[in-house]
Amino acid sequence: MCTNGVNTNQLKANVEQIDEVIALSRRWTHRAYHLADDAQFERSSKKLAEIQALLDEVRSQFDELEDLIDKDDAEFSSGTVNLV
Repeated sequence: MCTNGVNTNQLKANVEQIDEVIALSRRWTHRAYHLADDAQFERSSKKLAEIQALLDEVRSQFDELEDLIDKDDAEFSSGTVNLV
């Protein structure tokens, strides 16, 4: 549906695609963490763990963004448009 000149379904789909890329990056980072940890690369494994935490935070931000898009869409849809 187009809301305020924006196709909200397309916007939501785009946000979901970005989130999927981040989720994949998080899985790859997790694998790299285990490789570094198994090799006893302490600094590298610690940094990879930090990156995993940051990627988790980014994904939670995208969850919030999806909620905001839904709210903005609902608020605009229920509002009144006055033509001047």
